Amino acid sequence: MKRLALLLFSVTLLAGCEKAKQDMYDQPRYRPFAASKLFADGTSARTPPAGTQPNARGDFADSSGGRAGQQAVRADVAAQAAGRIPYPVDMVLLRRGQQRYNIYCAACHSIAGDGDGLIVRRGFPAPPSYHSDRLRNAPDRHFYDVISNGYGVMFPYADRVEPADRWAIVAYIRALQLSQNAKAASLPPALREQLPVGGKR
Repeated sequence: MKRLALLLFSVTLLAGCEKAKQDMYDQPRYRPFAASKLFADGTSARTPPAGTQPNARGDFADSSGGRAGQQAVRADVAAQAAGRIPYPVDMVLLRRGQQRYNIYCAACHSIAGDGDGLIVRRGFPAPPSYHSDRLRNAPDRHFYDVISNGYGVMFPYADRVEPADRWAIVAYIRALQLSQNAKAASLPPALREQLPVGGKR
C-alpha cells in the first residue's frame, strides 16, 4: 500500500512539472517595441551582446524550453558555413527560390534578372545584370554573401531571409542565368525545334 501511495505521489509530482515550468514562459515581459523606463533610451528592445548565438528559433521555440527550435538553428549554422548550394537543386528548391526572389529581389533586379526592375525604372540605381560574364562566373557563395550582407546601395537581407532561403534564391539566380545563356545544343530536341532558324541560343 505504501508503494502504491508513493507511486501515485510521484506521478502527481511529475504531472505538475510542466505546469511549474509554465511560469517561466508566462513571466512578466515587454511586448515588442514597447517603451521602458528601465533603460536610458526609453525602449525595451535591446541589442544582443556581441557574439550572441541563438539557441532556438521558430514558432515553437518559446515552448518546451527552446528544444523545438534547436534543429532550425543547427540547419542555419550549416547553411551559413556552406561554400555553395548545399541542397539538391530540384523543382521544390527552385520554386521556393523563385517565390523568395520575386518577393525580395525582383523589384530591383527584375523578374528576368537583368537589373531593370520596377524600382530602377523609377530612378533607383540599377544593379548589375546577372547575365554578365562576371556574375555568371561568380561562385555561389558570392550571391549568398551579397544577400546576407548587402552590396553597394543594396542593404542586407540577413534579418529578413533565412539562410536556407538565401541558398534557394541563389539556385533560382543560377536558373535565370541558364535560361538566358543556354546553348542550343544543350536543349532537348523538342525545344530545339522551336528555336528561330539560325538561332544559336
